[in-house]
This record gives sequence, structure tokens and C-alpha cells, in this order.
Amino acid sequence: MARLTRAEAQERNRAKVLAAARAEFAERGFREAKIDVIAERAELTRGAVYSNWPGKRALYFAVLAEDAENAPLPRDPEYGLTPREALGAFARAWVARLPLVNDREAARLGLDLMPEVLAAEQTSRPFAQLTRFTASLLGLALENLDPVAGRLVRVAEAALTMLHGASQLAAAAPGFGEPFNVVTACESFADLALSDVWPGQPPILAPVVAVDEPWNPPPAMDLLGREPVRTGKGVVAILGLHRLSAAEEMIRAASPSDEVTIAFVTAEPAELSALGRLVIAEFRSGLHQAFPRSAWPRVQIIADSGAFAGAVGVPSAVDGTEVAVRVRNGRIVRRSEGFGACHAVC
Repeated sequence: MARLTRAEAQERNRAKVLAAARAEFAERGFREAKIDVIAERAELTRGAVYSNWPGKRALYFAVLAEDAENAPLPRDPEYGLTPREALGAFARAWVARLPLVNDREAARLGLDLMPEVLAAEQTSRPFAQLTRFTASLLGLALENLDPVAGRLVRVAEAALTMLHGASQLAAAAPGFGEPFNVVTACESFADLALSDVWPGQPPILAPVVAVDEPWNPPPAMDLLGREPVRTGKGVVAILGLHRLSAAEEMIRAASPSDEVTIAFVTAEPAELSALGRLVIAEFRSGLHQAFPRSAWPRVQIIADSGAFAGAVGVPSAVDGTEVAVRVRNGRIVRRSEGFGACHAVC
């Protein structure tokens, strides 16, 4: 039998730890789960667990992210052709994932997500930005179905508020409420006259510098399309998890021919990158089932551990990072850094 390479052994051990952690979290819940028991289940040492994850919460987020990313999607989605229909289909896809009354394992596995998100600003602030980011993506998709409706991000925010609340009640009070009423309520949000006007240019614009720099990005996978990222032309943003709200500025300001790429980064990638992947994976599931591909927001999303940011010229990314570049003919030709960079570089 061929000897595993170091990278292959590390990947095998990582998979064993994730499987063991999932079983432990599902059986005992996050709070009662023990790293020593997870290591024993995986037939590894405690040190082998900590070599990949800094703590139990980081491992918990990684388990939930893996589950969300690997969840099967239906082959024949129920697309919405109007914002109302799409909101209904998105809500049905969401509530279909909620644990049933007798599905104790699924309920227990996700029960501690929000308490752990709320445990510290380190997790709650990025989660707030991630939720705001998905609301803007959902709003953009709704607008693509009805281009004359105006901005629909506030409608998307209302729907996500309803759906996140339904998730929390399904975990805390299984059997409470009627899921079909949640769907009907989300559909009705499309008819609400919410005050929602895109301001256009942000109040602060970072300076733009003309440059001529090489562009050699590493291979990356788009979290929305699950396809290799294309970055030969267009605009690219490196956004810390505290600045994700700036992504909408770039998406709206980019020209129709631009490839728009958002790479999110964090100073705590071992923990917060998994949280970001989890939120995007759950959003993608609803997007896939509710919208035709032609209505998807025109953006590629990358969970970056630092390599992509390095290619943009950001050697040390933090959660407040906002750097944007324009790429043309395989070269970086414009660069902007700071608040408003996403809009300025377009």
C-alpha cells in the first residue's frame, strides 16, 4: 500500500476529526462536547485536533459549514419568475431545512450556533455583516426579476428576519408555528412599500491610483456558483468581515461587462472563515432553488485564507480591510484602498 504524503495524511486526519466532532456535537450538544472525546472518537491525539482548529467553537463552525456545503440540492428547483414567487420559493427551501419535531440530532447539532455567534463581538460583528451581505445579494436577485421595481434589499432584509426567526424557534421550540404561514408571510413582503433608495456614490471615496502590476491570482472556487473563479478582467475586492457591506457598492457600480469578485478575509481565518462559508452556503441553497441562474447577483465570492489577498497586494489582511483593484488584460491597472474603495475603483 502506497505511503500517504504529508498533505494527504493531514487531509485524512482533518476529515476524521470533522466526522468525530459532528457525531459528538449531535449526540451531546456543543456545550457538553469535549475535545478529548472528539480526539478519541477520531483515534487521534488532542494535539492533532488543535493543529487544525484553535478551539471547540472553530471546530463547531467548521462542522456546520461542511454540512451546509455538502447538503444535496434538488435537480429540479422551483424557480420564481416574479419577486413574490421567488421569495416564496426561497422561504420554502429555507423551512424545508428546519429540523422536524422528531429529528433531535439535527436540532441539537445547530442549536448552539446563535449562542456562540452572540458570545462575543469577535463573532457577532462578522455575522451581522455576513447577514447584511446575503440580504443585499437576495435583494439584487429580486431586482433582476423585476428591473423596474427599484431597490429591493429592504424587502430581502424583512424576509431574512422572518426566516432567521423561524430557524431559532424550530431549534428552541420544535413544532411551534406553521411553516406554510412563514412562506406566505415572506411572499407578502414583495408587496410592501418599504422606503429603499440606493444612495449611489458613498459619502467617502478612497483615492484611486493608476498602476501597472502583475496579476497572478491562485486558483479559487466561487462559493455561489461552485465553479472556478474567473478573474481575467473586471474588478476585485478584498474585504474584511467587518466591511462586507461595501460589496453592494462594487456590484452596483461595476459595468455590465465586468467580472466582479469579492474575497472576504479575516484576522481569525481558522474560526471566522468557516462561519462565513456557513452563511454563504445556506444562502446559496435558497438562491439555487428559488431563482433562475440568469437572476443570480453578478458576483463571485471567495473565502480567502490570505493567498488571494496576497495576489492583490494585501500581505496582511484584517477584518477592516477594504482594497479594490481593476484588472485588464491580465494586469492590475487601478488600485484603491480604504473606505469607498469598492465604488471608487469601478
